[in-house]
Amino acid sequence: MESRRGPLKSAVPSNVVSPVRRCSRTACGRPAVATLTYVYADSTAVLGPLATYAEPHCYDLCAEHSERLTAPRGWEVVRLLDGSAPARPSSDDLEALANAVREAARPQERAAQTGSASRGADPMEVARRGHLRVLRSPDN
Repeated sequence: MESRRGPLKSAVPSNVVSPVRRCSRTACGRPAVATLTYVYADSTAVLGPLATYAEPHCYDLCAEHSERLTAPRGWEVVRLLDGSAPARPSSDDLEALANAVREAARPQERAAQTGSASRGADPMEVARRGHLRVLRSPDN
């Protein structure tokens, strides 16, 4: 059966439509990486990781448009971190890791030095609470 627009077989088959969600901005065809939601009651624009499902009241944005996002005057933009992205280690994280490695190696060094497995008092240790220790600064 033919309609006014032509035969039904001229319709775009569903397997041609891309399963990748695209940026909601006009004339932008880049893949979406973030979802923008407006919370009108709080005058807040929330930009977070790409939502699992496309919602009619949310806007999917590509990387460029999500970085350049600005909110209306008087509104706040809240940017949520993507939990799936690996967090970059800070200098505190690296220092804690180095200290943990030193601590793990320390009992073997003590046992070799003293000739016994018993732990001697650490001259750097000021106090102890459970598994946590307070250490004296190496400068003192």
